[in-house]
Amino acid sequence: MPEAAPNALVHQALRLKIMAALRVMPIGDKVEFTRLKRLIGATDGNLSRQLTLLAEAGYLAITKDFHNNRPRTRVGLTSDGIAAFDGHIAYLKALISDLQE
Repeated sequence: MPEAAPNALVHQALRLKIMAALRVMPIGDKVEFTRLKRLIGATDGNLSRQLTLLAEAGYLAITKDFHNNRPRTRVGLTSDGIAAFDGHIAYLKALISDLQE
C-alpha cells in the first residue's frame, strides 16, 4: 500500500470535482461561481458549503466583487490547495499501482 495518506477533505466527491476543475486552470486564474457550478453539476447551496470548507482549510482563495453592477464570486486554488490536490492524486496513483502489482 502507498505510504502517503489520502486527504480526507479533498477526497469527498464534490470537493474532489471542485479541486480538479480548478487544478486544470492556469495557476493564478479564478473561475466564476456560476461557471464552476455548471462544470461540476452542483447546486448553489452545496457548492457554497464545499467552497467554504475548502477556503477555511486554506486550499481556495475566494474573491467577491461587482462586475457590471452585479455581485460576482470567483474562486481559485492557493499554493496549499495545489499541494493538497496533487498529493491526493499521487496517493491515488500509488494505490492503483500497488493494487495492480
